Amino acid sequence: MTVRTGRRRRPGSPAAAGVFAIGMAGTTLPTPLYGLYRHQLGFSELMVTVVFATYALGVIAVLFGAGDVSDETGRRPVLFAALGLSAASDLCFLLEDGLPPLLLGRLLSGSAAGLFSGTATAAVLELARPGRESRAGFAATAANMGGLGCGPLLSGLLAQYAPRPLALPFLVHLLLLALATVMTWRLPETVTNPHRLNSLRPQGVRVPPAVRGVFAPAAVAAFAGFALLGLFTSIAPSFVAQTLGEHNLAVSGAVVCAVFTGSTLGQALTGRFGLRTALPAGCLFLVLGLLLVAGSLAASALPVLAAGALCGGTGQGLAFRAALTAVSAAAPPEHRGGTLSAFFLVAYLGLSLPVVGVGALTMALGLRDAGLAFAACIVAVAVVVGGYVLRCPLPRDEQG
Repeated sequence: MTVRTGRRRRPGSPAAAGVFAIGMAGTTLPTPLYGLYRHQLGFSELMVTVVFATYALGVIAVLFGAGDVSDETGRRPVLFAALGLSAASDLCFLLEDGLPPLLLGRLLSGSAAGLFSGTATAAVLELARPGRESRAGFAATAANMGGLGCGPLLSGLLAQYAPRPLALPFLVHLLLLALATVMTWRLPETVTNPHRLNSLRPQGVRVPPAVRGVFAPAAVAAFAGFALLGLFTSIAPSFVAQTLGEHNLAVSGAVVCAVFTGSTLGQALTGRFGLRTALPAGCLFLVLGLLLVAGSLAASALPVLAAGALCGGTGQGLAFRAALTAVSAAAPPEHRGGTLSAFFLVAYLGLSLPVVGVGALTMALGLRDAGLAFAACIVAVAVVVGGYVLRCPLPRDEQG
């Protein structure tokens, strides 16, 4: 069971959101650097997607095996564990001397993201002051997507304009993690009577029966949106360099950041739409964004790719916040962490599986045609889920 703290002098929801953002920034930090690693280590585009999928494997394994652990042990211990895994990932990249440390670093980063996703979201929501739950929902999703967007922007700028491009981004992030650790130490615990686990056996993910009618369309919409994010956080820098001829790492980082900026914008607009309208509208914007991405690949136009990132990201943000809010509202408090972890599990399947497919298709079709095939598949998924939620709307958002 979760409770809201009555202490006023201790950090609350904004501090938890800050910890969330710092943690998630580390997960996308290597994105603009993959080209440098490819040149240094000599691996293929498919291997880039395998390295990326290793991250997603870590996320999925943690969400499935320990998705509801914070409901029992408390939010703060799980956040500390996530911060530790994130720091270990940074050290792997700092000490990198071949492909195995990269794979281990991404696995640790994914494990950290798996712990952050459900736990930090629940902490931000539970630390909100009465009457500000809707704002807290935006803070949680904005911290998630904002952190993911800041990672490639930070590393792209440092790699392009500062010395030691494969080391400095991770050193800076370690300093941010130290700050986040102090912030987490001061956060109040929101779980009543937290206790140690009796065993480390996989807990699995469970969706209570009362939530399943809301969960299914919300999770599929999240799958489609996260597939777009996966494309930009793994293959987009290669698109920018190889297909569009732009080799500036700061530009690559900015393009990746654009999709997460759009996501944050979409989340900010969700309250104006309401849940019933935001989810299908998000699917529409997602489709338009994917069509722009496809157009940029066909015409080799960087501005069109940036526009597709913003438009598609806006759609992802609209759909994601609406879906997350609906699932969180429907979940019983004692199962909220586990239910949110199940939601993120489906989302991260969307982040990983389609991207590996793109990497495999690249070997046969080339980067441009593989990207076009990806766009067509995700457009189909978005159209189907958008049509479904128009026919069977989510429950009305009482908070507007």
